[in-house]
Amino acid sequence: MFYAISWFLSFTLMALWSLACWGMYTVAAWAVSSAGVLTGGTHAIGTIFIPEWLRGWIPPELAREFEALIAPAEPMIAAAIETVPALSGAVTVVGWAIWGLGAMTLVAMAIGAHALISLLKRRGVSAGTSRAAFLR
Repeated sequence: MFYAISWFLSFTLMALWSLACWGMYTVAAWAVSSAGVLTGGTHAIGTIFIPEWLRGWIPPELAREFEALIAPAEPMIAAAIETVPALSGAVTVVGWAIWGLGAMTLVAMAIGAHALISLLKRRGVSAGTSRAAFLR
């Protein structure tokens, strides 16, 4: 039973990790695509677009607040915009690398939990049989 619980938790953590990595990759890809739109210079900061799939979920006031939040950071954003398009090919590679490292860590932890359960089960059984033999 403990094995099943251990592996169920491990697969659940793997699913959550994959979902988190996918979400972060989506945000990074969106940032890179927005940076591609902004290569026209600092006057194009106002053209940061909100993805269509997100536009239907947020109120227009929030979109205006987002634009107002971005406006004071124009110089920093303009400097970053010059370098981001060059990194667009690396987003996928970095995303897969981070996911792979996390996945390997989770699998190692799952195998370790399996081994620990096995070890504790063996110790419990051997301790239980020695107590039973001692009481006879």
